[in-house]
Amino acid sequence: MIAAHRAGIPVFVTGGIGGVHQDGENSLDISADLTELGRTPIAVVSAGVKSILDIGRTLEFLETQGVCVATYGSSKEFPAFFSPQSGFNSPHQVCNPEEAAELIASTLSLGLQSGVVFAVPIPAEQAAAGQEIEEAIQAAVEEASDKGITGRAVTPFILQKVNELTKGKSLQANIALIHNNAKVGSQIACALSKRQNEKSRSTTKRKENLDKRSNIVVIGGINVDFIAKGKTDVLLSGQTNPGSVCQSFGGVGRNIADALSRLGQNPLFISATGADSHSEAVFSYCKHMNTSGVVKLKERSTATYCAVITASGELSLGLGDMDIHQEITEQYVSQFENQLSCSTLVCLDGNLPDTTINYVCSLAEKHNINVWYEPTDSDKANKPFLSEAWKSLSFASPNLAELCTMNKTLGFPVPQALPDSLDEVLDVAMALSRPLLQHIHCLVVTLGAYGVLICGENKAGSINLHPRKWKIKRQVGALYYPALNVTAKETVNVSGAGDSLTGALIAGMLQDRDIDSCVRMGLLAARLSLASAHPIAPSLTIDAIDPKKHPNWTRPTFIKMN
Repeated sequence: MIAAHRAGIPVFVTGGIGGVHQDGENSLDISADLTELGRTPIAVVSAGVKSILDIGRTLEFLETQGVCVATYGSSKEFPAFFSPQSGFNSPHQVCNPEEAAELIASTLSLGLQSGVVFAVPIPAEQAAAGQEIEEAIQAAVEEASDKGITGRAVTPFILQKVNELTKGKSLQANIALIHNNAKVGSQIACALSKRQNEKSRSTTKRKENLDKRSNIVVIGGINVDFIAKGKTDVLLSGQTNPGSVCQSFGGVGRNIADALSRLGQNPLFISATGADSHSEAVFSYCKHMNTSGVVKLKERSTATYCAVITASGELSLGLGDMDIHQEITEQYVSQFENQLSCSTLVCLDGNLPDTTINYVCSLAEKHNINVWYEPTDSDKANKPFLSEAWKSLSFASPNLAELCTMNKTLGFPVPQALPDSLDEVLDVAMALSRPLLQHIHCLVVTLGAYGVLICGENKAGSINLHPRKWKIKRQVGALYYPALNVTAKETVNVSGAGDSLTGALIAGMLQDRDIDSCVRMGLLAARLSLASAHPIAPSLTIDAIDPKKHPNWTRPTFIKMN
């Protein structure tokens, strides 16, 4: 077993495995096979356990060691080497090599260190001789007991005595068992090899397809989120509030890549996690995404975020361990320069280090790439605006507070307090957007419960979402879209609504839809997110946010800005 495992051989064949000896509960005489099976991830094919051993306790010991045991064939009964019956059942049963291969693959894929035992009954043509041998074994066991033979001397005595009593039939049956086990084991090994080859080809093909189709790159944070939702709209400090807690997977970059992936796109997602249990959970959940750009870093912690929200879904308190995001460095991202320089769109979130954002913006300037900046929060919104990098952005999707931060960083005046009424909100949003539109093609200003304001190039009373390849002086305007009605009862959390809107809007743009369709897709995706425990609703599909299936829309309001 050890040698086969070291050589990378997943299926090992032997005659019979050892076990717990008779009176083993007192003598503790237990074959080393059993402990090795508990720490070596390999499949062992055998004829079971000789009846001179305690088969019941052997099966119990294997269970204790975490070893998966299955009978091979039409019966679930665990064989007793020379006999197909032992009086004990295996926990599992497989009927053919393909089922055995599937059990091996699924068991080993868990990453456990324990093995798998397949017990193969003696062939029918040897079963009659097997009965005679079993009777001889029982006689030999009794004689050994009468003569006071104990310890390591018992097994050699019994085997020699059985050979004498059966006149060599036990040796012939033993050879037949080895042949049968080898036949079954080789069939299982072939089935497993075929399964692995097909999976490898499928993975290679899928990777080739991913490489071909990954014309979008998303770079940003990936988090494990813990959402604690109170049962009241007012949460009291200093005491335990009634509520519920659930785990989900977030991070602004991850959310946008998730939404795009569910909407028929195939973005390359670049990020960093720790090499810990949270990371394994993230990768398992994100199987539908292209995470080949996510690096696992040893001795680092995957980002975690804990949000405490009220019954209506409003954020009361957020705590985050986000240090890992600083490891999404310019040096790491530069490994993907070919994909970046050939992409249709690169989306950045505000969790990235300033130097990484500046690097991507410099590539955008050099290769005429469209870059979308999602500021994440008002503290991080200023990162591209600390240098000339912001002038290379094509899109940004700030809320009003983040838009204030962007303007303040550039030295433009901002209001001392954010307005409350819709008219004032729209006036302030447009005033803050004007100076940024000198270089940024389009701003998607999210207004929470009020909806969204799209500011950009005035195109015949609408907004042009698609950037020109050259800079020209242009007329600018804004389109205001009210939010869709979502009741407080329907709202589960608000953490992913903005990211869902962004992802769906980008997906609509990449499908070359008109602006109304794009924004409506975004608003429908945001509504799904609000009603879901996950930042990006698992029910999000192109069909679920098809604007044609939701005809009763409030028409957007167009406003000239210059």
